[in-house]
Amino acid sequence: MTVTRRAATLPVSFFERSADIVARELLGTLVVSTVAGRRTSGRIVETEAYLGRDDPASHGYRDRRHAQNESLYGPPGSWYVYLSYGMHWCANLVCGPPGHASAVLLRALEPVEGLAIMRRRRAGVADRQLCAGPGRLCQALGITRMLDGRLMRRSDVTVRNTESPPEIVASPRIGITKAADWPLRFVVRGSLWASRAPRE
Repeated sequence: MTVTRRAATLPVSFFERSADIVARELLGTLVVSTVAGRRTSGRIVETEAYLGRDDPASHGYRDRRHAQNESLYGPPGSWYVYLSYGMHWCANLVCGPPGHASAVLLRALEPVEGLAIMRRRRAGVADRQLCAGPGRLCQALGITRMLDGRLMRRSDVTVRNTESPPEIVASPRIGITKAADWPLRFVVRGSLWASRAPRE
């Protein structure tokens, strides 16, 4: 596992761009959680971009706005956290112009700090499975709906830039049925921590 270094939290301007660009450039950055006073962190190795009103797989497709997705229409650099299949929290960072409803889903992390805490939260699964999937990483980092709508820079879960961009593989998104062939899933090439190895 990678050694962590001090680094600056990503600025709002980082997220004021298209979600597909942000999704690529989030790879290699560090997510740091201090939820409940317990510090855990992981390096982002897998993301997916959702492009808003013109993306059939987006929660904001055709501007279908409602109470559950309201945070998706918030300012860039804010969190959108939703419940998947009634069981798993999924964490997204809002991108682009306010109101466009585009975001990047965090799909997998390489654990860096607080592994003992992650293991307790994840009920003793193998380390390889601690953060390999959007619901798993939220559980490992203590992310719940309480984070929804909060500005990332002022929240208990921040994203920090720590290293040069890694080599990236783009592939179709997974776990969806609409626009599933769009190549908007991004993975650090060769990472052992991705939720599923991309086809190259």
